[in-house]
Amino acid sequence: MKLSKVVLTVATAALMTTAACGSGSGNSPLDTSSSSSSGSGGGSGGITVGSADFPESQLLAEIYAGALQAKGVQVNKKLNIGAREAYIPALQDGSIDLIPEYTGVLTQYFNKQAKATDSEGVYTELKASLPAKLEVLDKSAAEDKDAVVMTKKKADELGAKSIADLKGKSKDLVFGGPPEWKTRPTGLPGLKKLYGLEFKSFRALDAGGPLTVAALKNGQIDAGDLFTTDPNIAKNDFVVLEDPQHLFAAQNVVPLITKAKDTDTITTALNAVSAKLDTQTLAALLTEVVVDKKDASAVAKEFLTKNGLA
Repeated sequence: MKLSKVVLTVATAALMTTAACGSGSGNSPLDTSSSSSSGSGGGSGGITVGSADFPESQLLAEIYAGALQAKGVQVNKKLNIGAREAYIPALQDGSIDLIPEYTGVLTQYFNKQAKATDSEGVYTELKASLPAKLEVLDKSAAEDKDAVVMTKKKADELGAKSIADLKGKSKDLVFGGPPEWKTRPTGLPGLKKLYGLEFKSFRALDAGGPLTVAALKNGQIDAGDLFTTDPNIAKNDFVVLEDPQHLFAAQNVVPLITKAKDTDTITTALNAVSAKLDTQTLAALLTEVVVDKKDASAVAKEFLTKNGLA
């Protein structure tokens, strides 16, 4: 969910992506900026809010941080940590205490046999799949899924409206996405298992960011992984292929937190945020960050103020 209004060169974007990624252990994120407010609602030492390395996660982390600060919780921020494979270990070793997550992919991360695809079923499976030290709070109505995306020209050329329409054609196609898609159940392995797709090659790019958008536009890849709230989809007239086999289960935004850091104050503040977030609102907020180039913390503050959360 890392996007750009200004056309970046691939070289520049690659440098940005490299800079954004944290270490495999999640202990060396790019942005370790911290902010705090008076009060002890977060308990001893306050709470450290992290984010993945794409704009929507960073925006949500800023919203969580602002909501907690408004309740007197001392907040530190570690943003742009990297992929789930980096920030889950950071949660487990105490480098961070809280991060915005998505129910479906988080369930599949901890439970490779997860079967639910609907919102409530996924949420129930998720709560049962988490390690003992972690918990999720209320899920929001806001949802953002991975999606297999093509240019309209390529989709029309292949007669593709669904991922299933790529069967028998994928062997001639180049797919692009984040490096972890090579092994994730919701990446290439899932496309092979559910749809019988094997691609000519895989191009490791970014997590639905400027590299993937640029590669689709210039024809370096034929299909790629973007996120459904991405304003670049409509802007570039990309086609989101339908997912009839539900490779991408429900993906409601949810706070993931270490139990040791949770308090009634924190739960109340974050559940209030979730109650105000829906998909349309999230997409509009992300557009402000990605397209209008507004600072994520400023967009977060405006949302919180408008909804009486700050």
